[in-house]
Amino acid sequence: MSETLLNARNLAFELYEVLDAEALTQRERFAEHSRETFNAAIDTARSIAENLFAPHNRKNDENEPEYVDGAATLIPEVKPAVDAFLEAGFLNATREFDVGGMQLPNLLSQACFAHFQSANIATSSYAMLTMGAANLIEAFGNEDQKQRYLQPMIDGRFFGTMALTEPHAGSSLSDIRTRAEPAADGTYRLKGNKIFISGGDHPLSDNIVHMVLAKLPDAPPGVKGISLFIVPKFLVNDDGSLGKRNDVLLAGLFHKMGWRGTTSTALNFGDNGECVGYLVGKPHHGLAYMFQMMNEARIGVGMGAVMLGYAGYLYSLDYARQRPQGRLPDGKDPTSSQVAIIEHADVRRMLLTQKAYVEGAFDLGLYAARLFDDTQTLETAEARSSALELLDLLTPIVKSWPSEFCLKANELAIQILGGHGYTREYPVEQYYRDNRLNPIHEGTHGIQSLDLLGRKISMNNGAALKQLVKLIQKCCEQAKGFTSLDAMRQPLEQLLARLSAVTLALLGDLMSGKVNQGLANSALYLKVFGHCVIGWRWLEQAIRAEQGLAHGNPADTDFYQGKLQAARYFLTWEVPACQHDLDLLEARDDTCLNMQDNWF
Repeated sequence: MSETLLNARNLAFELYEVLDAEALTQRERFAEHSRETFNAAIDTARSIAENLFAPHNRKNDENEPEYVDGAATLIPEVKPAVDAFLEAGFLNATREFDVGGMQLPNLLSQACFAHFQSANIATSSYAMLTMGAANLIEAFGNEDQKQRYLQPMIDGRFFGTMALTEPHAGSSLSDIRTRAEPAADGTYRLKGNKIFISGGDHPLSDNIVHMVLAKLPDAPPGVKGISLFIVPKFLVNDDGSLGKRNDVLLAGLFHKMGWRGTTSTALNFGDNGECVGYLVGKPHHGLAYMFQMMNEARIGVGMGAVMLGYAGYLYSLDYARQRPQGRLPDGKDPTSSQVAIIEHADVRRMLLTQKAYVEGAFDLGLYAARLFDDTQTLETAEARSSALELLDLLTPIVKSWPSEFCLKANELAIQILGGHGYTREYPVEQYYRDNRLNPIHEGTHGIQSLDLLGRKISMNNGAALKQLVKLIQKCCEQAKGFTSLDAMRQPLEQLLARLSAVTLALLGDLMSGKVNQGLANSALYLKVFGHCVIGWRWLEQAIRAEQGLAHGNPADTDFYQGKLQAARYFLTWEVPACQHDLDLLEARDDTCLNMQDNWF
């Protein structure tokens, strides 16, 4: 049977040869786990994803949620799939045993969740949002809020959302207008409108807990005046039972080009003046709190983009192996048998490009998951802090690079299927439509690039950047032990050296007050930075592949050779092509910056 979700051998390679998941079992938190328990969790995830999530992926797309009598309705297959996910414990995979969790490393939780994202991105989204909202309450809520809302979310009875975007403001959160007025009982009354709220209404849970950004009457202007509130769909009584319906109205549903099985809602808060909200943490600190959920969501979006790209790659690979068409250029005999299209060099180019993009990004997403484990379980506070800095730096890349390049992989999957590729009888067109949302979800490429170059690069005097450079240099040094990797290593070394120099120059512009000029081409900077990071991850994989060829199972020879060929493609085709991008960055090219409105 062809694999349709992700390549099991590649996942094992990532977990046990590249990222050394077994080493995590030496840490106290994960001491009761082993490779066997890790694999058991993965097998369970794969089974549920294949049997309950994947079968209704197309039906989800063709029968999107409907607005009926003020509520959102879903196809009936969604709830049994979500219930099986909950029953198996994946909602709380990383939580402690004593609260019903599996106490798995985040690395393993992400590896398990990847199966659900590949099988059905829309249905898996409800769980992703709930996990993020629960973690937010756990980190910043008070004891009453944790008892009233967090525990039911952990139990899977309540689901969660994040409510940020408003019609007039879009991504500019400093301009939100939703207001929160203090009430005599210590709660707040919210009034405002939010749009594009994924999971904002559905019949999958007893309650929906909205994490809402709003401003208090005394709020200072800008982002420093934003507070965070818990706003439940139903109020919760002291004994945990559900009370009356809160003044939160589903105003309507958005109809998207992809990801159509997830409700995308417009919500009105306080149309009747009775929308009860509960302040989380301190007043005016809401955006700082919300960034925890936003960053989790950014990594989740990035991994979703990877898995949609991965699903398209695996389908087009299987199709290319099965589809006979044409003959090789030197095959002049028209009576000879046609060859499978995978025999054509250009089809192999497109498949190899997909493999390089999706397996490179998959590695980065899992690397980020392991970094998160380091932020929680390394022995010293200093080591945990360093891991957090590196994770913060990489987050814009984890979100944005797959959203762009795994989407390109989906485009190539369509191309490989030819005329069939853009018909609805085949799944690759849906994968593309689903993935096209990810360059916008949780901050566009432009926003992520401003975050990377404008903030993350220079934070703490560039400590995270210095840490990353050392890691890449260490990898290059290790690669010198394999002469076969010289042609791959050298382009990465050249890119790293020049990118470092250009970065210093751009930071100089920013520090000297040339902010608009310095950030004008930040999206191009993110692309080059991302290619450097993915190139590093591919060189790391190439080293492990060489080691596998030397000491591993001979049955894995083809797998390791495939890894080396994909690494070779990315490091000798994609990485050197960044030099022209660096030319533009180095020259501070102002073509885009100086374009005038009335010239269009």
